[in-house]
Amino acid sequence: MDNKVLCIGEALIDFVPTDVGIDLKNVEGFIKKPGGAPANVAATVSILGGKSALITQLGEDAFGDFLVDTLEDAHVDTKYVFRTKEANTALAFVSLKENGDRDFSFYRNPSADMLLSKDKITSDMLNSNDIIHFCSVDLIESPMKETHVKLLEEANKKDLIVSFDPNVRLPLWPDEKSCQETINEFIPYASIVKISDEELEFITKISDEKKALESLFVGNVKMVIYTKGPEGAQIITKTKLHDSNGFKVKAIDTTGAGDSFIGSFLYQLQKSSITNATLEEKFEDSDFTQTMLNFSNAVAALLTTNSGAISAIPELGVVEEFITERIGFKDESSN
Repeated sequence: MDNKVLCIGEALIDFVPTDVGIDLKNVEGFIKKPGGAPANVAATVSILGGKSALITQLGEDAFGDFLVDTLEDAHVDTKYVFRTKEANTALAFVSLKENGDRDFSFYRNPSADMLLSKDKITSDMLNSNDIIHFCSVDLIESPMKETHVKLLEEANKKDLIVSFDPNVRLPLWPDEKSCQETINEFIPYASIVKISDEELEFITKISDEKKALESLFVGNVKMVIYTKGPEGAQIITKTKLHDSNGFKVKAIDTTGAGDSFIGSFLYQLQKSSITNATLEEKFEDSDFTQTMLNFSNAVAALLTTNSGAISAIPELGVVEEFITERIGFKDESSN
């Protein structure tokens, strides 16, 4: 497995409340957890047994040290995790509702990741058949936005799979319009767009679900992954629509569920040696696609049964056992 899943964006500290079901302003205690969507995706790939790396920047502070240790413990390659004294590591305070949903308050004005300069991106970072993944949190106006552009243009030149999960976090944006416009500016760089049912209408400005999903096929987009939480997910290509049911579990914390879904999906692409050139053809196969969806649905469901994001990612054997129990057969593609 020479190719890697290379994620770019924020790594931060999630402060998760000790009390569930109360507003953030009333929380009295928090537990420190590693987080940040791109970091969660990279960790999911490596914990399942794949090869991943993260491009980010952390402060030269204790929180940055903690995140580097966490990523290395998860076997994420940290050679592109840069450090700076110019800003601190980003923090996010989270409140949890009874159903596991969450609300965020961010401290990053600016944070170290936002200051990562594009001159850190070099062409030798990318190997043939690498997979690139990015989100929208670090696309706000900052040096990091230009760093994304440079990496994505290089990835497109090399015809690599590029995965984009907008992962909308409105509190980080000046207004809704700038968030929506920036996400749409970056969609054409991607060959895979992963979008949730909560984000679809906001991003596309189209209320009709079918038309909204079709509108995402712009630029390089070959596939849309439409996630619907416990209701499952769909994979849509220009010629096919594959549907899947989710797994019902008792959710404790949904933080990182979407990240673990796309991370486990990219892990399977990597393991199956799927390239941008073979992506559409491979997903003509309904059985293969269903296996992919079942696996990613299982990983995301299992993650929500524990607290935190990276610390809650299940290992491969746990996922295989869960799928066997729920569906009645072993996922042979995971061997």
